[in-house]
Amino acid sequence: MKRSHKLLSFALVAAIATGTYSCTDNYDEINTNKTKLTELDGSAIGNAFAAAQYRSIQASWQTYQSLFADLQGQYFANIAQNFSSDRNVMVGNWLNGAWSGFYGTAIPPLLGVLDATKPGGPNENPAQYAIANIWKVYMYLPRTDYWGPIPYSEVGNGLSSVKYDTQEAIYKDFVKTLAESTAALGAFKGTNVYANNDQIYAGSVDKWILFANTLRLRIAMRMSKVEPALAKTEAEAAVAGGTLASNADDAFLKVTANSFNPMNQATAWNEFRMSAAMESVLKGYADPRISKFYAPVPGTTNTFKGLRNGYTQGQLGADENNANKTSNVADAFLPAVQQTNPFAIMYASEAYFLKAEGALKGWNMGGTAKDMYEKGIETAMKQWGIADAAAITAYINGTTTPIALNDMVKTPALTNVPVKFSADASKQLEQIITQKWLANYPNGHEAWAEYRRTGFPKLYARVNSDNPDSPADAVVRRTPFVTGEYQSNKVAVDAAVGLLGGPDKSSTRLWWDKP
Repeated sequence: MKRSHKLLSFALVAAIATGTYSCTDNYDEINTNKTKLTELDGSAIGNAFAAAQYRSIQASWQTYQSLFADLQGQYFANIAQNFSSDRNVMVGNWLNGAWSGFYGTAIPPLLGVLDATKPGGPNENPAQYAIANIWKVYMYLPRTDYWGPIPYSEVGNGLSSVKYDTQEAIYKDFVKTLAESTAALGAFKGTNVYANNDQIYAGSVDKWILFANTLRLRIAMRMSKVEPALAKTEAEAAVAGGTLASNADDAFLKVTANSFNPMNQATAWNEFRMSAAMESVLKGYADPRISKFYAPVPGTTNTFKGLRNGYTQGQLGADENNANKTSNVADAFLPAVQQTNPFAIMYASEAYFLKAEGALKGWNMGGTAKDMYEKGIETAMKQWGIADAAAITAYINGTTTPIALNDMVKTPALTNVPVKFSADASKQLEQIITQKWLANYPNGHEAWAEYRRTGFPKLYARVNSDNPDSPADAVVRRTPFVTGEYQSNKVAVDAAVGLLGGPDKSSTRLWWDKP
């Protein structure tokens, strides 16, 4: 597989970020170049970084996030009768498109920036290099959490076959990269890098340090079962360095008429609706965010209805599951505002829930689990525009629990834990992860990853599964390697199967995913 990614010249990000990517395999197109990366002109570095930011989100968003992680994390359920991924089918051409969209369109501009700004590079710039590396970690994290071993360290090396790295090696490089990058940025505090080409923080070094430390904390927590000592060290270092603290620190990707919000675009295709899991929890907790996340059923003012994941084509055709009988996304996620609604990257509330879990483990997180949990809820509420202090306090002290649903399969309540932090230690982790699940909406990547890691929230089993490797009552642990790789990078992908610790199936656990 010749994935050396010769870079094209970059114009303004508005001009380079307008493409859409099909579900079909385009490996012949992206793998024919035999040269290494071309050298970026210094004036193009900012635009290339902007392209890497946007393309890593936009490339194949539908086939990568919406039709897999968002359904596995149960923020949404599928309503398109001819789609099968909600029944655990690993649809090959969709995954091929997701893979090629990432390696073929998102990674090349990033590699160009790193090559140009690295020590000894033609446009050496320690601050630009550090921020690009932080974004590299963010880009690769959900990909390795889909597949496990992936091409990482040798991408862009000009070879005809690109090896896969183990997930363990990738994760350990992640935390090393983030530690080195934040240390390098320490000399540039109070300055701006990339300026308006940075579509997230407008170049603020201080914000990028907070973002990197929160990402480091997320990664440390993910590997806490398999590398507990390292996880503790990394988590405590991240917290000591400063994490996202308020909604002013939240990371959102700016969108424009040419670089639109891909989620807003996708809602026009009428493929998904509110999940039954979300309905049970949001209604049971009387959560004021329900109308921020989802819209009432058409023709009503305050009726919200979700549906179970894994319905058959016949069940999806039932009247009660009709698009006009279920809750779509809220207006903020509709196509009409795809040019103005920024794309959510990371919220400050997540940092507090991560610290709450760390405190449960006895790590030094700067506060108690209860304090961090409640601060996470408060921050999440404010992020969604719920500002009334009394309402937030009432929610934090709420004792109601998720509800059963009167749907076609008589769905029971999702769980029996309330919002109010329990004195029962056996319930506290479930409470923390359930509230983090709500707070991270609509980041399906994190929802699915954390569900695999913790088993929380206690998401519903699929009503049906068409995948014998992952039956209805099982959790999809990963996505199999794509067929395009078996066709064009066979030696490397065959070797990667040996790195999995199991067969190349959706039932094989990732490195960090321990029982």
